[in-house]
Amino acid sequence: MSTVTPAAAPATEEPPRPGMLAPLRHSAFRYLIAGRTTTMLGNAVAPIALAFAVLDLTGSARDLGLVVGVRSLFNVIFVLFGGVIADRLPRHLVMVGASVLAGATQAAVAVTVLTGTASIPLLLALSAVNGVAAAIAFPAISAILPQTVPAAVLQQANAINRLAWNSAMIAGASLGGLLVAFAGPGWGLAVDAGTFLVAGLLFALVRVAKVEKAASRTGIFADMRLGWTAFKSRTWLWTVVAGFCVINAALTGSISVLGPVVADDSFGRATWGLILAVETAGMIVGALVAMRVRTGRLLFYGVLWCLGDVLLVLALGLTSTVLVLLLAGFAVGFALEQFTVAWDTTMQEHVPSDLLARVYSYDMLGSILAVPIGQVLAGPIAEHFGVRNTLHGAAALIGLATLAMLLSRDVRHLRHAI
Repeated sequence: MSTVTPAAAPATEEPPRPGMLAPLRHSAFRYLIAGRTTTMLGNAVAPIALAFAVLDLTGSARDLGLVVGVRSLFNVIFVLFGGVIADRLPRHLVMVGASVLAGATQAAVAVTVLTGTASIPLLLALSAVNGVAAAIAFPAISAILPQTVPAAVLQQANAINRLAWNSAMIAGASLGGLLVAFAGPGWGLAVDAGTFLVAGLLFALVRVAKVEKAASRTGIFADMRLGWTAFKSRTWLWTVVAGFCVINAALTGSISVLGPVVADDSFGRATWGLILAVETAGMIVGALVAMRVRTGRLLFYGVLWCLGDVLLVLALGLTSTVLVLLLAGFAVGFALEQFTVAWDTTMQEHVPSDLLARVYSYDMLGSILAVPIGQVLAGPIAEHFGVRNTLHGAAALIGLATLAMLLSRDVRHLRHAI
């Protein structure tokens, strides 16, 4: 009796890997990235122009700190409201409104500087309004991205977003320096105002499906509590945000405060600028690599790379050899992008769309609060323990915070839809 051998089951094939530029096939994503890149170009110009505008006005570093600080303060105060607004209203319209508000405030600053009518109280008021505009815009811009592309190319979309962001920051910083040097800070601020208005037009062209929301309408503070509940109920989420409170404090205090001190004592300011430029180059390369990563544990992959954040801080504390510092700077930039792309993709996959802006606002709040703490404490600690010892301590804090995040089972095992 003959037997029929069953046909062998076909081998399971890995699904085709999405192309790096696949998100750009979607018009909503193209307009979103174009608008965000335009905004970041202006945002890179603005700090340079504003700094010299204030110094030309009073020559006081204290006044400059007040003008910059009030923007950050109002950003912190209103970011949670921004998350609620972005989850209640069409997000592209929230972005348009925030862009128009930011453009109007920067245009007013530019006019007062160009006409010689600027004053510190006026600049403080306009900076406060600009901080509110930024607080409203960020949660909406972050939460709308997954609405512009299919889930299969979300990782690539986040990488392109970061690539455009970093490229705009490099170009904007260069443009800001040239504008201030050859045309004056007022024209630099006018360019910044123009970029916000152009971005508003681009955001108006973003067309996405409406997010399904709960039928009941609650108050603003009740919406904030819902966002907080969504945030704290996800262990992987609050674990990483808590870890980055420590990392951001140590990293920003080391790089923005102690880095220039080390530079003045050893290799010089020009080399420090080169190190920071190489760090940004590492971010660009990192974004290109991050869009090609395929792993089922994307969050674990990203957090593991946070160990790389130690390198530049530790190198500053150990050596003045320029080549070592350049390599460390590039490595930090590369590592930061691996985490950032993994983090944004994970949040967008695992947080419901109707809560995403509010959850992003809590994430942003944790990050914003940490930065000034690190900047304020770095100087006094360095005066007491020494700059090098403080840098060693900051590197240890970054390493310990990363290891603490990796101890979380949720961080290690959260699955990513490849």
